[in-house]
Amino acid sequence: MGRRLFACFRRGSSSSSRNEVHANEKTNGTVVEASAEGPVLVELFSSQGCVTSPAAELLLSRLGRGDFQLDAPVIVLAYHVDYWDYMGWKDPYGSSLSTVRQKAYVEALRLDTMFTPQVVVQGRAQCVGNDEDTLLSIIAGAPRFPAPTFQANFQRPTSESLQVTLTGALRSKVDNNGVNIMVALYESGLVNDCPAGENKGKVLSNDFVVRKLEKLCTVKDVSAKKTVSGTVTFTLWDGFNSSKCSLAVFVQNNSYQILGSQNFQLPNDI
Repeated sequence: MGRRLFACFRRGSSSSSRNEVHANEKTNGTVVEASAEGPVLVELFSSQGCVTSPAAELLLSRLGRGDFQLDAPVIVLAYHVDYWDYMGWKDPYGSSLSTVRQKAYVEALRLDTMFTPQVVVQGRAQCVGNDEDTLLSIIAGAPRFPAPTFQANFQRPTSESLQVTLTGALRSKVDNNGVNIMVALYESGLVNDCPAGENKGKVLSNDFVVRKLEKLCTVKDVSAKKTVSGTVTFTLWDGFNSSKCSLAVFVQNNSYQILGSQNFQLPNDI
């Protein structure tokens, strides 16, 4: 894909691109149950190779910490894309899978350009990621859905893997078109020196960074109360620290719209 299809929004750039579309286990399992309140899912597409991404990262960190008085709780996920890696600095958290996910949103929202930093809210509306006023306005107007009632069982089959079994109800009826239940393992409190590229000389802080994203299952024709269950296994990275990591579960239809989400803290002893 040619560079002309990408953009890195500088400070003061227009946000006119906004689109509002109303195994055998070695340890015992630990069970955690999350809140039943339905949050709004906020997804950031970012890169350490983009000069304006650090401002968006700071804004989303504040959002996830609860610095803004919002009517709805939020779940923040940050996907680091890899298409700016050629600019002199390879993002250590960049992933082609994050780029693929962003491209899917570009197509679903009928946008002309893939850019960073970009925020997508509930899979339905998007804006430039460092545009605080627009972002808060989109969140305030976002549709909300009941949170699933999953319980999470965490296991460590090996020292290099984390297994998560989820069981619960979606609390929303699913029709014939079906939905995918996605599970994101994300990490906060990441700090890196950036010795090259557009952010050369800066110390970059990143929170809510999606390290792994897996599909739990696909379901069709289920009632809001029907029990759904599945298991995902994540391959862990060097330096994995459960105290810095959390888990987000979200329900997504074929148009990439979010129909419910839930958040879990990982047990410290896992």
